[in-house]
Amino acid sequence: MKESLINESQLRDQLSTLSKAINIKKWDLGATISKDMSVQIDKGNPKQIKASQKNSITIRVWNSENLVGITSTSDLSEKGLQKALESAYQASQFGNISETPEFSIMSKAELPLTSRPIKDSIGVKALLASLKNAEKDLLNRHKSINSVPYNGFAESTFERAYINSEGAIRHLHGTQASLYLYAKAQEEGKKPRSSGSIKLGYGASDIDINDCIKEAAEKTLNHLNYKPVKTGRYLVCFKPEAFLDLITSFSNIYNARSIIDGVSLSRKDSIGKEISSRILSLNDNGLHPSNITGTTFDGEGTPTQDIQIINNGILKNFIHSEATARIFNVMPTGHAGIGAKVSVSPDWPVVYKNKNQKAKYPLLNYQKTKDEFILVENLNALHAGVKASQGSFSLPFDGWHVKDGIKTSIESATIAGDFLRLLKNIIQIEDDGIYTHQGVSPHIWIEELTVTGDK
Repeated sequence: MKESLINESQLRDQLSTLSKAINIKKWDLGATISKDMSVQIDKGNPKQIKASQKNSITIRVWNSENLVGITSTSDLSEKGLQKALESAYQASQFGNISETPEFSIMSKAELPLTSRPIKDSIGVKALLASLKNAEKDLLNRHKSINSVPYNGFAESTFERAYINSEGAIRHLHGTQASLYLYAKAQEEGKKPRSSGSIKLGYGASDIDINDCIKEAAEKTLNHLNYKPVKTGRYLVCFKPEAFLDLITSFSNIYNARSIIDGVSLSRKDSIGKEISSRILSLNDNGLHPSNITGTTFDGEGTPTQDIQIINNGILKNFIHSEATARIFNVMPTGHAGIGAKVSVSPDWPVVYKNKNQKAKYPLLNYQKTKDEFILVENLNALHAGVKASQGSFSLPFDGWHVKDGIKTSIESATIAGDFLRLLKNIIQIEDDGIYTHQGVSPHIWIEELTVTGDK
């Protein structure tokens, strides 16, 4: 058993003693501590090597008027905790009366049972050696691949804890690793083309490095023979990563905090309304086996859950913190951060086809269809091209123009539309859900989206 970075029982006892000494009756703590190692290289030489331990501790204190003060620290010593409690108590005198979070009523509920292995670190030297070999192998895959400008191999061990003055105590220990390779290729007289691959695992030894190299090479080389595409309205197929980018960008549609703040595409009474094609279903499942970074509780100690968001095109649930759940008169869903104004964030979107509903064009398949369509691989500039509260997007993308089964890489183009209209215009969801580094989704087909090309 590895030595723990957080002794949650000792931490609880220390906080109980210190809070009594300064007459604080109500408090809670959220802590995340991680040990991280990462390497990056450039043409076989180390570009960046990092090893660090990060401590992030947030303490909230409620005063006699039930106003909340909050402070953050990285010091888990007795002196550091005392100072943090005192600072939070002082801050509570200026607490926001309109934002008064409470303890989650589920902060002491039983946590879900998961089987997530703890993997040994392979160390910086092994990470560096593996990444050097991966870069060399990727460069040798084709004469046109001339560099791997973005790359990284990292591993981390982390612990999370949540403790409150009413007896809640949570602790989680996990490990994770990631590898990414982003290659650039160029042929004479043509523009450079790039693409890449990301792989995650519980440990660095779990990651299939050869598969990452193969995928990065294939995706990059597939874009070498490019042509401009005509501006127009097209049948569009989103690859899983691209559709998950859209779903995540517009997650305000099922985020209760966004609804309360007035920046959502939904309203409080939107539950039960049809918001998409009837063949679409969506869950937010932080416990999904493919979610390497998943945890069993959120920032308020609420257990992580599998929440059905859309079923048969009908909006079924929002995701909640304690505060938003109280306003909506429902239970917290395990999607909260910790703070004076608690954030709410999605965990792991799982998109799937409803088997009881027939697609408008059930025979569409991205590998077999002879019809003309645009296949979208990656969406770019999401930070600038998405107007989440308005529902619109206009995004550069990497992809192909497909006609008679022949794929031609698109030189450059932008895809634009309205997200709610896009959901209603889903005409086919393929059967196979693909596990990605950001969720699970099949290939999704949309009727008539505007593509702006170079001709």
